Amino acid sequence: MVQANAASGMAVHDDCKLKFQELKAKRSYRFIVFKIEQQQVVIDKIGEPTETYEDFQACLPADECRYAVFDFDFTTAENCQKSKIYFIAWSPEISRVRMKMVYASSKDRFKRELDGIQVELQATDPSEMSLDIVKGRAL
Repeated sequence: MVQANAASGMAVHDDCKLKFQELKAKRSYRFIVFKIEQQQVVIDKIGEPTETYEDFQACLPADECRYAVFDFDFTTAENCQKSKIYFIAWSPEISRVRMKMVYASSKDRFKRELDGIQVELQATDPSEMSLDIVKGRAL
């Protein structure tokens, strides 16, 4: 079953929400990468809990937009183990203009479907979503 997105004509496949709930509640996955295909948001890749931030970055295409969620573990200054769920809008400079427009216009609506996002990052280049930036936004 697919729900239509009235705002941009974009639909979100049910799997997207189900897998996100599993990431959030059960920590079944480290990350989920989503793509827009035939007017709907679908899952592109799922990262196992053992995968790293580097593994995640490696699966973002250099020339195509993607949405992603990443479950980031970190330690606070008080030495507490915590985690935050990041929503990342990946829109590389060299991707097609039309693609960037479609992803930009559908982002907020899609993000609202994923209840539990704590931090949002937008990146057009890998340096804008480096591990240091992610860590900085966590604290």
